[in-house]
Amino acid sequence: MTQNITVNEDGVEQIALSSYSQQAYLNYSMYVINDRALPHIGDGLKPVQRRIVYAMSELGLKAGAKFKKSARTIGDVIGKFHPHGDSACYEAMVLMAQPFSYRYPLVDGQGNWGSPDDPKSFAAMRYTESKLRKYADLLLSELDMGTVDWKLNFDGTLEEPQILPARLPNVLLNGGSGIAVGMATDIPPHNLREVASACIHLLENPAASLSDLLLHIKGPDFPTAAEIISPRADIENLYQTGRGSIKARAVYHSEGGDVVITALPYQVSGAKVLEQIAAQMQKKKLPMVVDLRDESDHENPTRIVIVPRSNRIDADALMLHLFATTDLERTYRVNFNMIGTDGRPQVKDLRMLLVEWLEFRTVTVRRRLQNRLDRILQRLHILEGLLTAFLNIDEVIHIIRTEDKPKPVLMARFGLSDIQAEAILELKLRHLAKLEEVKIRAEQKELDAERERLEQILGSAARLKTLIRKEITQDAEDFGDARCSPLVHRTEAQAFSETELMSTEPVTVVLSTRGWARAGKGHDLDPATLQYKSGDGFKFAAKGRSNQNAIFIDSMGRTYSLPSHTLPSARGQGEPLTGRLTPESGATFEGVLMADDTQQVLLASDAGYGFVAKVAELQSKNKSGKSVLKLPEGSRVLTPLLIKDYANDLVVAITNEGRLLMFALAELPELPRGKGNKIISIASGRVSERLEFVVALCVLSRSDVLTIHAGKRHLSMKPADLEHYRGERGRRGNKLPRGFQNVDRVEVVEA
Repeated sequence: MTQNITVNEDGVEQIALSSYSQQAYLNYSMYVINDRALPHIGDGLKPVQRRIVYAMSELGLKAGAKFKKSARTIGDVIGKFHPHGDSACYEAMVLMAQPFSYRYPLVDGQGNWGSPDDPKSFAAMRYTESKLRKYADLLLSELDMGTVDWKLNFDGTLEEPQILPARLPNVLLNGGSGIAVGMATDIPPHNLREVASACIHLLENPAASLSDLLLHIKGPDFPTAAEIISPRADIENLYQTGRGSIKARAVYHSEGGDVVITALPYQVSGAKVLEQIAAQMQKKKLPMVVDLRDESDHENPTRIVIVPRSNRIDADALMLHLFATTDLERTYRVNFNMIGTDGRPQVKDLRMLLVEWLEFRTVTVRRRLQNRLDRILQRLHILEGLLTAFLNIDEVIHIIRTEDKPKPVLMARFGLSDIQAEAILELKLRHLAKLEEVKIRAEQKELDAERERLEQILGSAARLKTLIRKEITQDAEDFGDARCSPLVHRTEAQAFSETELMSTEPVTVVLSTRGWARAGKGHDLDPATLQYKSGDGFKFAAKGRSNQNAIFIDSMGRTYSLPSHTLPSARGQGEPLTGRLTPESGATFEGVLMADDTQQVLLASDAGYGFVAKVAELQSKNKSGKSVLKLPEGSRVLTPLLIKDYANDLVVAITNEGRLLMFALAELPELPRGKGNKIISIASGRVSERLEFVVALCVLSRSDVLTIHAGKRHLSMKPADLEHYRGERGRRGNKLPRGFQNVDRVEVVEA
C-alpha cells in the first residue's frame, strides 16, 4: 500500500490518518497471523510454544533431567525470546503439559497442572515444576545439525530457531486452535501411528489420492475415549476441503439398571455435565431420572451414574435426549489453516498438508546430511594435516621451536592450509605419542566410510526417501500408541418432546354440547355429574393419557388437535374450544377421541358412508383444523369409533327406520381422508330430505354384547345372535323386531 507522505516547513513528515491507520492495522494483522495465532506446518507450533520448548532445552530440561521450577523457565522465555505477559506464556506451557488437552504432551509437569473438570485450575508457576517429555526429542534432536535457519531475538542479543526440525507432522498430531485477524485455525489431534503410516504411503507413492491416505488416517483422535460419531462422508469431506466439523459423544453402559458414563468428549467438564443434567431435573424436564451421582476417583477418572425411575425406562432413548441437550455430545469446528513453508497462511486439505510437510522433512534431512558431510570433510582435512605433522614430527617441532612465526613456514614447507596449520599448532604434547598416528588413521577410515555413505544418500533421491521412511517408521514405533477415540456409527441425538417429558397420567377429556372442553385426572370420572353452564350439558368424553393430544371433530368433518394437558381442569366448567380453534362459521364440535398415532378409527356420516383412518392422519397443528371426512349433502358427522382388531371386528349400522346391517370391518378401506365407502344403503334423496339416516353405528368384537335401547325397552345380543342381519357392505339390512325399530341409542359392553 502506498502512503501519501508530505514534509512541512519544519521538516516533519505528515501522513493522512486514514492511510496510516490502514497500514498500521495491516502490519498488526500480519504480525498476529504469522507470529502469534497460527501454527507452522513444519513443527506444528505457534511462536510462544516454540520458544518455550527451545528455552527449556537450553536450560537442560530434557526428559532425563531433574525438574525445575516453571517460573525459571517462564522467566527465560519472556526475558530472552518472548516479551509478553508471563501469565499467558505460562498458560501456553500448561496446555502443552496437560494429557487431557494435548494428544502427545511436550512438557512433563510436577504439581497441580489442572484437571479435566477445570483445565485452568493449575497452580501458579512458582509452585509447579517441569521439564520436557521424551516426545519433545522429535522436535529438538536435530536442532544443532544445521537443519533450520536462525534469527535474532527481540533485542538482538541472542539467536533463536525460526522453526524446529520436527521428525513427524506435529501439526496434525497435537493440532491446535487460534484466532488471528480475519482468520482462525482449529486443527484436531490425530493418532501418531496413523499419520506416520499415511506419510510413508505418500512417500512411496507420490501420486496417492486422498482416498488412499484415508485408508491410513481414519479420522481425528482426541485424548479421550469418547466416540467420534461423524459419518464417514463428513470426515472425507473435511479432509478434502480442509474445513468441516467433527462430532464426539460420551461413552456409557448399563450397570444394574443404572446408566454409567465412563468417557466424556474432548475438553468437556464432568462437573458442567452434572450441572446441566441436574438443572433439567430441577425444572422437571427429566421425570424419568430420580438420582444423579459423580463416582469419579483416581481409578475411574470419569464415572457419572444416572439412576432411572424404573427398569422400564429406555436408557438409550434417555441418553439420546441428554446427548442433544447437554455437553455429553459436542461438535468441534475443523479448519486446517496454518502457516506454510512459504510463510503464508492457507487452509490446506489433508493431501496438500502431508505433501508439503514431506517436502519440509526432505529439505530438513538433506540439510542435516549436508551439514554432517561438511563437518566430516572439514575433519578429514584437519586429520590429513595432522598426519602430515606426525610423519614429519621432528621437522615440525624444529620449525615451531626456531621460527618466530611458525604458521606460515609450516604452510609453505608441507603445503598445509591455514586450518591444518592452526590444528597442528593447537596440538597438546600428550597427542604426540606414537599411538596417535594409529588413531588418526582409524578415524580417517571411519570418516571416509561415513562420507561415502552420506554422498551416496545425497546423490540419490531413492536412498534419501528410504532414510526418511526408516526414521518415520522408527519414530512411530518409539512414540506411537493405540487410537483413543473409536470411530462408530450412532443414532442421531434427539431431545424429548414436551409431551414425552411429561408424566403420563390417565385423563378424561369432556366435551359439552356447546363446545366447551376440560380434562380431569383418572378414568373413573363421571362426566354426567360435572357442573355445566346454564343451557349446556354433557355431550361426549374420551379417555387417554396426559401426553396425548385430544382430537376434536366438528360438524363439517374437520379435525383439530389440542394437547390434553393444556386443557383446563374438570373442577371448573372448562373453556370454549372456539377460543383456541377457528372452525368454519356455523360448525359445531361433535366428538372427541384420544389414542396413539397408530390407533385405527372408524369415521362415518349418517348418510351411511365411512372409512378407516389412523389417528396420526387426524392430527393437525393448524387452528383451522384439517379436512378429513367429506359429508354428502344434508348429512351429519357420527362420533368416531376406536377399532381394536381391523381384520376381525364387525360393523353394526342402524337407521332411523329400524334397519340393521352387520358386516366385516375389513370391507371398509383405510384412507387418510375422503367420503369413504357405503356402509348401509339408503334410498337416493332420503338423506338430504332427512327421511332416512344412520342413527347408530358401532364396532363389535366377536365376544362383545350389543344392547339396543328403544324407549323403555332394550335388547342385548352377541354377534352370533345377529347372523340374521349379517350381509355384505352397502346392503339395506333387515328390520329389527317390532318395538325396537325406533332406536334411541346403543351400548357395547366388552365380554
